[in-house]
Amino acid sequence: MRAELLLSHEDSHQPVWGQGLDLESLPDVPVPAENGSPNYLRSSFASPNDLAVQRWGVVAPKGPVGDRLLKLIEPLQELRQREQGGHPVQIYRPAGGMAIDEAHAWKDRTFGPEKVNEEDRPSYLLILGDLDETSLELQQALATDSLVGRLTFPTDEGYRAYVDKVLRWTNRPSTAQRANLLFYTARDGSSATNQGHDLLMQPCIDCLNQRHRECAIQTQPPLSMEETGTRKDSAVARFLGFASQAGPSVLLSLSHGLGPPPRGRWESQEKQRARQGSLLLTREQLLTADDVASRPFLPGGIWFGLACFSAGTPARSAYAPWLRDLPSLQAARASPLTALPAPGERPFVAALPQAALANPDGPLAVVGHMDLAWTLGFNDQGRLRYARFNQVIEQLGHQVRAGAAMRPLLDAANELGRWLSANAHQARVTQDEKRRPRESPADWAFRWLKYHDLASYVLLGDPAVRLPLVSKPPSKYLGSQPHRSAR
Repeated sequence: MRAELLLSHEDSHQPVWGQGLDLESLPDVPVPAENGSPNYLRSSFASPNDLAVQRWGVVAPKGPVGDRLLKLIEPLQELRQREQGGHPVQIYRPAGGMAIDEAHAWKDRTFGPEKVNEEDRPSYLLILGDLDETSLELQQALATDSLVGRLTFPTDEGYRAYVDKVLRWTNRPSTAQRANLLFYTARDGSSATNQGHDLLMQPCIDCLNQRHRECAIQTQPPLSMEETGTRKDSAVARFLGFASQAGPSVLLSLSHGLGPPPRGRWESQEKQRARQGSLLLTREQLLTADDVASRPFLPGGIWFGLACFSAGTPARSAYAPWLRDLPSLQAARASPLTALPAPGERPFVAALPQAALANPDGPLAVVGHMDLAWTLGFNDQGRLRYARFNQVIEQLGHQVRAGAAMRPLLDAANELGRWLSANAHQARVTQDEKRRPRESPADWAFRWLKYHDLASYVLLGDPAVRLPLVSKPPSKYLGSQPHRSAR
């Protein structure tokens, strides 16, 4: 089986690995002593749209930076406090730069102590600041059992514009009663985008069309667009036009994300922060932050951008330890790991989703990938696994709050994490008893890769936002229990 990487080079726009990655050729994945399985396992949430039940909180950096960011979102905090029946908004102030073990320790000590009443612990958490101010590791630790989003902008005006947009859509929702479900594939001829279209996009479209014919969903029929790059006019204009349908929309796009040039690292940090994670629509045309900053683009909608680094670039890649040992990578002109910040440089949220969120006529939330994005999340060794993505899109289209709609992806990652933990122990027992392991190295590699691929999808924006439609979401998407599930 081959795993495909949704990453292209800057300048040449060629795929970084045009032939994919043969899992049989991977070096042995080290058996983990532990992994990111959740310490607390909340079951399915009752009434996920009811903030009076679920509650909403904020995670802000310590010090003056966090003070300033909390001040900027005060109108949003006041809105959420009213929506949760006047209950005070819980605010957490962790230190910056936490590694994964520090993040889980902080979660145990500060967010999850038994002395806190469960009904007062917020399910929805809005993280403020960039990755060097509140670490990605803390976001991922919290996201195992909470509904987490992140908000960061390069200027104060970005925060103000986003908060104003959320309040405006809340107070004056669209007159539309049904959401648009949009699917966009940048078919650049690569095996990665071909696999993505055939195994994810088209099955989602077919499933939603069938459910629409059966009256099982209350959205508009799905609309799809395939960009082949054969036309000579602007692919960027076509994409923006497609993403600006009348009425709030949910958009799933699949493309390569822009990485470093073939020669290696970016020529400057500034250029990397401005362009990495931009979307390759054709081999010649990119969608950049400038394209979505000021013109109407998915107004009041939600965007799921599936591409490498489409949400941002972490300080460390989960794949670095074994990618460095790949013979095929050592012989290549450039490694995808050169996309990571050099020592002393900062991790960052991508400029493209920041610009879209700061646009008054842009989306309310963006889902993207915070590392190298593979096709493994929807390709189970050749078997289709599109349903978890389809469920996210369908729930968003039925006005489930954005953080709660992410649960199918997070649940899949948690399940794989538990499998890795359980089988790590079994592998040690087998080794001690000098027996042949039940799982092949390729099976381990596949599940390990898939776990980190799914766990690296993150939500940017307030996790409590939802499509501003006049209709009420169907009750089957909101749970039926009047109380909140225990941990």
